[in-house]
Amino acid sequence: MSPIFRREDGYCFKVYSNEEERKHIHVIKAENEAKFWLEPTIELVENYGFSSKDIKKITQILQQYGDEFKQQFAEHIGKRIND
Repeated sequence: MSPIFRREDGYCFKVYSNEEERKHIHVIKAENEAKFWLEPTIELVENYGFSSKDIKKITQILQQYGDEFKQQFAEHIGKRIND
């Protein structure tokens, strides 16, 4: 199961189950995908196809909703570990 945390401006923010436990999020739009660490700071880890303009917009969204994403990530990981 890969829960979607948010959809905004055509971007889909989600996590993939059974990945590492360090808080992170994947962002997908069309054929493009990027991965960002959420802690200790928001940081681009991988980028497959997004322009620098897209990365800037995504980073702004992550800064706006970062705390919410961290909480959702922790809840998802907790459910996964307890299943």
